[in-house]
Amino acid sequence: MTRIVVGVDGSEHAVRALRWAVAEARLQGAELLVAHIATRPGAPPPAPTGEVEADLAALSRELVIDEALAAVPTHGLTVERVARVGHPAVELAALAADADLLVMGARGLGGFRGLLLGSVTQQALAAARCPVAVVVPEDR
Repeated sequence: MTRIVVGVDGSEHAVRALRWAVAEARLQGAELLVAHIATRPGAPPPAPTGEVEADLAALSRELVIDEALAAVPTHGLTVERVARVGHPAVELAALAADADLLVMGARGLGGFRGLLLGSVTQQALAAARCPVAVVVPEDR
């Protein structure tokens, strides 16, 4: 295994997924790509590009990705940070197109309620071309 992609969104579920991905990267000797996909309300996927989107991606990288990485020790690993604007499932699947594994956290709604909400994780599972590891909450 050479490359693991993990999506973070500022939630504790994403930090759990990042912890799992870091441990797996260490076990496999893989590099880690930590990604945050910012969404622009009302924008159809893929979101339009431009200066506002570039600023939003930069802010996402600084706030969301760096905050998640501060919570998990990554010393000794090769870590790349990527922030984009768009539809999270579509963008994460694209980033993981040449990866060995995509790691995502699950919020834990489960059951019929989760089906109705149509989670990003479910959409990424359908779109990804590589295996996907879904890190669920401890209480599930």
